Amino acid sequence: MEKRTMVDRLTGERFLDEMTPDEKDRAARVEQVLPALRAAAAQADADGAFPVGHIKLLRDAGLLGLVVPKEYGGLGGTLRDLAAATYAMGTACPSTALAFFFHNTSASRGTLPLEAIEAGLFDDADVPTVKAFAEKVLTRMADGVWLANFASESVKSSGANIAIATTATPVERDGVRGWALNGEKSFGCATGIADTYLVTAKIDGTEDANGLALFLVPRDAEGVGERPFWNGLGMRGSANHGVTLSEVFIPADEALTVPGAFVKMLQCSRGSFVGNQLAITATYVGAAQAIYDETLDRLMSKKFADTGKSIAESPMHQVIIGDMTERLETAYLWLRRQLLLETSEPPIAAKDDVYRQWRMAKGSICEAAFDVAVGCLKASGTSGATMDGSIGRALRDLSMGLVMTFPPERGRLEAASMVTTDRANTLFANVAK
Repeated sequence: MEKRTMVDRLTGERFLDEMTPDEKDRAARVEQVLPALRAAAAQADADGAFPVGHIKLLRDAGLLGLVVPKEYGGLGGTLRDLAAATYAMGTACPSTALAFFFHNTSASRGTLPLEAIEAGLFDDADVPTVKAFAEKVLTRMADGVWLANFASESVKSSGANIAIATTATPVERDGVRGWALNGEKSFGCATGIADTYLVTAKIDGTEDANGLALFLVPRDAEGVGERPFWNGLGMRGSANHGVTLSEVFIPADEALTVPGAFVKMLQCSRGSFVGNQLAITATYVGAAQAIYDETLDRLMSKKFADTGKSIAESPMHQVIIGDMTERLETAYLWLRRQLLLETSEPPIAAKDDVYRQWRMAKGSICEAAFDVAVGCLKASGTSGATMDGSIGRALRDLSMGLVMTFPPERGRLEAASMVTTDRANTLFANVAK
């Protein structure tokens, strides 16, 4: 195969540098949307709003089915494809990349149940119900339905990363059996944008993760509302203000409420059930690479008036550039290692080891990416210190990685605990309001 030059390489190949022909075809679809994403990024940040035109753009490119298996109408991509896509989109518009990531996490709610069935984890009586829900999620995504994955809530639990207080109560309305949802989801991209919200809730009266269930909630269903817009610090164009649910009726066939289904699905994941989580950090690495490239170009082209040499050659700038380069390479190393652990066939590490590595990797990647943006600010001086400039946007975008899902300190604490006590980390908790 003819080797591509640096000039004609796809953006995703800067991260995933040994793509298969099929991966390159899928990455080429991503490449086609990057100019439009890049052109709208500054306005999306200024408005704090997701560019609605991107929905059709991504749908027409077939990307809403990127990681849906081909047998369900999708493109058949894997975690490698998703990470390459969010990385590439992150170089253009991190907010869109983030929202796109959360849509794609919904696919795990289809693929993992099917894997659990294949592994024999479900009773024969439950298989038809589980299979029907899983296939419904996947076929809708492949058909271009945007799914917003809502799990996070403002309620906290000391023993888990995500605590679920939203409740589902069995009801019957107009002769139709179903569930009434009540609660509030504090964070989830594509609020008011997605066609359907994929909501995690607990069956009312249950006390552990076996009572967690999934519901497909139409955006315009009666009782569905939006939380107030917030003046967020980073990824301002991702529509992540969250939803409220008040007696929202969901028919039984639009839900997966088989007891223990959630736990059985978890057993089949290679990393985290939140859904291909490492691809979220690829967004941050893409954003860091973009601002690194822009800043270096600016420093190289700007000259000292007295010597004619580029500013990049000054001793101070050389130190900063060296630091930035080291931090960027550190982010790549962590991300590529995690991708290898989660995609290698056969697996090269036990699931607990993969998960422990992720608890460290997420924070290390995001800290390194943020450090790159800080270096760009230092190297550019006061001329780069504007809120609406590329460096200002990058600083705000990349700061979100320091707090999203969990901060680096918590990840390292949990990794240490797993090392010293061999304790499996609890991802989800079912808590009382």
